[in-house]
Parts: sequence; structure tokens; C-alpha cells
Amino acid sequence: MSAGPGVRSRDEGAVRWIVLDRPRTLNAITAEMREAVVALLAGASADPEVRAVVLTGAGDGFCSGADLRVSRAPGAERVAGDVARTIRDGAQRLIAAVLECEKPVIAAVNGTAAGLGAHLALACDLVLAAREARFIEVFVRRGLVPDGGGAYLLTRLVGPQRAKELMFFGDAVPAAEAERLGLVNRVVPGDELEATAREWATRLAGGPTRTLALTKQLVNAALDGDRASAFAAEATAQEITMTTGDAREGVTAFVERRKPEFRGR
Repeated sequence: MSAGPGVRSRDEGAVRWIVLDRPRTLNAITAEMREAVVALLAGASADPEVRAVVLTGAGDGFCSGADLRVSRAPGAERVAGDVARTIRDGAQRLIAAVLECEKPVIAAVNGTAAGLGAHLALACDLVLAAREARFIEVFVRRGLVPDGGGAYLLTRLVGPQRAKELMFFGDAVPAAEAERLGLVNRVVPGDELEATAREWATRLAGGPTRTLALTKQLVNAALDGDRASAFAAEATAQEITMTTGDAREGVTAFVERRKPEFRGR
């Protein structure tokens, strides 16, 4: 079903699929698409029936980045603060929605992921890529610095030296190389991408949902603070986890030597 201009969404059991659907532009993101994706991710967080999310693109591309062809109103003049505000409310808000989603998010990268599109994929918790996929830090080609949290995400994934190489040169990184660098969890044949994403998402949807959400928070914050803060956050998260029905089921299943049946609560 349509979730807004350029975005389709469907729920398969406990898995929400979000499909960027502007294939003629390799799914370049408009403001309307951004708002639709942000709303779908927020809805997934709030809906106990949704326990995992898959984000992918229609056609031959995953996402070619922000749609730069959307022009400003005729005669409009840019004033100090406009650009920073646009980035905060636009690209950064989209990436934050992925990072802050309380359900695990899988990127199924079916083709080119460039600029903001690359960062959208890398913000996801797990990244699957078709063999023909490629990742491009295209900003330098436009004389721009990376936005959408690019420096933040890439530095944490591959370290500062490699992040600079990718961002300074803007070369296309094939899927196999992206896997070697640690940008991608797994590369699969293109005709197996959707099935693999469905398999992974189904496994996640059958897991202890609140535990996964809290684990995601801990990992995402692991490089941002000191050890004492990380240890305190870990203890608090475990305190919360121990109150869930899934934790009780996990312990009971262990004692009874059976597979746990988690309900996401």
C-alpha cells in the first residue's frame, strides 16, 4: 500500500516493509518521502505488533540520495541559518529516525546507494546487499561535505582513515568491497536479496523485542561516552529487560530445555 508519494509500505506478519518507490530517479528522496519514512518508523516503534523493519528500494536502485532537482521557490533568497536548519530538519532527522527506531531495521540494498541513500542504509542495524549494489559518498563530487550523519556513521563503521578515503575520493564501492570494509553484513545474489531479508527479519521478529531495542541503544551509544556511562546504561537496560515477559520466558525455556517463544513483551 502507498504510505505517501514515492513510498510503499506493507506489514507481513510482524515485519514492516518500507519500499522507496521512485525507480526512475533511483529512488531519490523528496521531502514527502522523508516524512513518510519517518512516520512509518515511528509507527513501527509504537506498534507492538511490528517487531522488525525492512527498508529497501524499488527497481534498480536503493536510493540515489536527496533529490537535488527539487528547487527552491522562484525568487527565494537563502539567509544565514537556512541550510543548517534544512539539514537538521531533513537529512539528519531521517537518519535519526532509523537510529532511534525501537525495532531492528534491516537495509536490503538492491542497487546503488549514494549520498544520503548510502547513509540511510548504513544507519540501519543490519545491511544486506545484492551483488550488484554499490555505495558512493557522492558529496565531494558536488563540492559538498557529507550530511545525513555520514562522518558520524562511517567513522564508527570503518575508522577515520578509511572514512576519509571514501569521502575524499567519492569512488563507487562495490558490494563485495563494502562487505570487506565492514559496511555490509552479507552480500547475496540479487534474486535472493528479498528472501534473505525476509528470513533475517522473521528471525528478529521472533526475538525478545524489548531486549533487541535496548541492545540497539547500548551499541549505538557505545562510542559516544566513557566506560562509566556505558556501564551505567548497561545496568539500567538489564534492569528494564528483567521485568519483561520475554525474559521470564527465556529463563523458563532454559530451565525446561526448550526453545523460547518470545512475544515481544
